[in-house]
Amino acid sequence: MEEGPVRIRLPKGNEMIGIVESMLGGGRVRVICKDGNVRIGRIPGKLKSRIWMHVGDAIIIKPWETQSNERCDVVWVYRRNEKYWLEKRGYLNF
Repeated sequence: MEEGPVRIRLPKGNEMIGIVESMLGGGRVRVICKDGNVRIGRIPGKLKSRIWMHVGDAIIIKPWETQSNERCDVVWVYRRNEKYWLEKRGYLNF
């Protein structure tokens, strides 16, 4: 059985993959990022109303222009099967 093309969104530009460490409330999460920093992430309203996030979820974040080592915006949330694909291919090894 051959696999078809896989369409999983990967980080572009200055975006990076992170793992949700804890939920802080008020539309914020604490994220462990691929570069080793722990950042406070802001969840935009379009994601807040449509997607539930849990501790351990893989996400794409975009660091802020200022406070780039402390703050970020959440851009994308991976589903469970997408997270498994990322783990299998080595994107979540950090």
